[in-house]
Amino acid sequence: MSGDGESADEARAPVARLEDRLALMEHAVEAIGTTLHDQTTCAELAAFLCRYLCDAAAVDLLPQDARSERPASDRSLSRVATAGRSGLLEARTPQGDMLVRAMDEGQPITASTTAPAGVPLTAVSVPLLAHGRLHGVVLAIRADAAFTDQEMATMHYAARLAAVHLEHAHRYAEARSTALNLQRALLAEPARPHPNLDLATRYLPAGGSSLVGGDWFETVRLHYGRTLLVMGDVMGHGLDAAVDMNAYRSMLRYVASTDLPPHRVLRQLDAAVAEDGTRRPATCLLVRVDPARGNAALASAGHLPPAVFTTEGTGSLLDLPVGPPLGTGLGGYEMATRALTPAETLLMFTDGLVERRHEDIDVSLHRLAALRLSPGAGIQELLDQVLDRLDAQHAEDDVAVLAASIRHRPADT
Repeated sequence: MSGDGESADEARAPVARLEDRLALMEHAVEAIGTTLHDQTTCAELAAFLCRYLCDAAAVDLLPQDARSERPASDRSLSRVATAGRSGLLEARTPQGDMLVRAMDEGQPITASTTAPAGVPLTAVSVPLLAHGRLHGVVLAIRADAAFTDQEMATMHYAARLAAVHLEHAHRYAEARSTALNLQRALLAEPARPHPNLDLATRYLPAGGSSLVGGDWFETVRLHYGRTLLVMGDVMGHGLDAAVDMNAYRSMLRYVASTDLPPHRVLRQLDAAVAEDGTRRPATCLLVRVDPARGNAALASAGHLPPAVFTTEGTGSLLDLPVGPPLGTGLGGYEMATRALTPAETLLMFTDGLVERRHEDIDVSLHRLAALRLSPGAGIQELLDQVLDRLDAQHAEDDVAVLAASIRHRPADT
């Protein structure tokens, strides 16, 4: 096995001894499949083969919906990665037939030809097959010398290793899609607010390893033209958090229908969850908007404060008392009131919007309040600008946001 200073020819010295083959297999384990990204895995496979076994390599994948048990019914391969001397991949080798045969037979296929300069070439196609699923095929080409049995075995191992990682990526994508579909079903569009209130919401799942989170929002239409706005975050991630999130939403709707003030709604929710004893704690922010009176009543259970943006595009955080998260049974929630005019937009959010690793939360909140948005932006545009300026697409945690503003009523003429 070669060091960093060895030439390509030295690195591709014939694999004759068992120790050499085992060393290459160990390197393959470290070099192939470092991510759950198909193209990256294929590029790593091609690079490994070119460094140790061949002069040129290419990896072709089947469409996702055609990756099933062989033989492959869909032959529409897409080349996703190449490495080495690209000119050899254009040599007159029966590549198409080789790739199809390798996939249909599930075994490496070898062919010999010559390069335009008369140099003899050996081409090998190996199927990317793992756990009964065919993902595609890899083509390796070498000039001057045929592959030894040991090299063929190593190539087959590397291809199988890559296929296993492609299978893991496929299963992860399916599981993530299922979980996100579940969360989207649970986090459906909130109930219809009163028509004198404009509303916009967004939910962005985290791009990391967590499948789902417990972020949620809701609106409850109350009497006398009022609307209760809700933003919550169940602690933790996974399907259990999503299920608990749905339970919180259901309880919230029931308690809020009694038209209690926000702090008393939180008290009842806290007591009910604590008595149940099976739900995870959750933070929650309630804002009851009364457009007719131009005010908002707010209460928080361990949640971050909302922000208000004016039509000039300037923002500020609202100061309100914060009680413990729901589910602790401690109670102690208080209500604050604030004037709210049609010239202001209220922004409620979960911590994924602002929090940054190794940063104090006050610094994170100040970044939000310091935003300068486009003057006169509509509520949808305002929400899009906030998400863009804070790079919410790359947040480390799920992001849920809700923006609301009182509709302007023109004066009677």
